[in-house]
Amino acid sequence: MGLSASSPSVALQANVSEQPQSIPPECPMHQKKAEDCPVNMNSGGCLDENQNSAVPAHQERAYEYVECPIKSQAHDKIDPSNMMPPPNQQPSPDQPFPLSTVREESSIPRAFSDKKWVYPSEQMFWNAMLRKGWRWKDEDLRPEDMTNIIKIHNKNNEQAWKEILKWEALHSRECPYGPTLSRFGGKAKEYSPRARIRSWMGYELPFDRHDWIVNRCGTEVRYVIDYYDGGEIDKNYQFTILDVRPAFDSLTAVWDRMKVAWWRWTS
Repeated sequence: MGLSASSPSVALQANVSEQPQSIPPECPMHQKKAEDCPVNMNSGGCLDENQNSAVPAHQERAYEYVECPIKSQAHDKIDPSNMMPPPNQQPSPDQPFPLSTVREESSIPRAFSDKKWVYPSEQMFWNAMLRKGWRWKDEDLRPEDMTNIIKIHNKNNEQAWKEILKWEALHSRECPYGPTLSRFGGKAKEYSPRARIRSWMGYELPFDRHDWIVNRCGTEVRYVIDYYDGGEIDKNYQFTILDVRPAFDSLTAVWDRMKVAWWRWTS
């Protein structure tokens, strides 16, 4: 929970039993955003990965924010929780090798449901990157690279959710059953004020940003997640440094951040 590239933010999806759907060739998914595009807000949130020491170009693109991933036809329903079309598990026409369609269930509870969010498969992630303009022929890509990408993607989302739970522990009394994730979106090109201030101080800008909307027992809370390059990928598929905090959307969020800042300063 905070994965996504100039390719798509693929993100968590909700149902493992979803049927694969092919994308019609006439669909203008490679065109620029139209004013009447049904997806003109946030693309789905997601993270990506590779086992190499440097972040590959196709991985970076998978995080990039794209305002209109697809101008859907009547039968293509956009999921409002992640602003993504139905999952596409079909191989692309010129795909150089087969990819897994297996999807892993996350530990992140889905709001208003007894199910948990489900991560994209390798095939879904590949198709999503193509939909955002990535071209695999431009890079030396191997089948194991997509496996590593998915592992890093899932690891980063799990870590983001753990960080959110730390903040939500401040409200355990008012929400004893714990928070759930309502929806999310990738905003890689919309730097948060905190990220911009850090850049003025000489620090690098994050390579991605997600906004996650958490349901705190009936109250919606927005969390901002900035993703920074942490260098070489470790054996646990972790390389990202996450900066997770509640957005300044309410007095409660402001008070939470003031308390935590004080604790960090005095500890």
